[in-house]
Amino acid sequence: MSNAALATWIVGPVLSLYTLLFILRIVLTWYPQIELNKFPYALVAWPTEPLLIPVRKLVPPIGGVDISPVIWAGIVSLMRELLVGQQGLLRMIN
Repeated sequence: MSNAALATWIVGPVLSLYTLLFILRIVLTWYPQIELNKFPYALVAWPTEPLLIPVRKLVPPIGGVDISPVIWAGIVSLMRELLVGQQGLLRMIN
């Protein structure tokens, strides 16, 4: 197995998982009373929060709605498509 194929097998699922986590974060923003430091919500908050903090500093909540998970969901989806999509860079190397 080549290095590019191995990278595709690793990068693809990791980016898919992060996309799912950011979509769950979007849903969790609809329920502000949920405590993100308690199980099972911490499983979503823990890996995503370090990425969301810098974006919140650049793009503050609009009308009280945190749009940073939406921004990251778009970024991660774009990265996944560019790297491991049907004509992604890692697929072209194989």
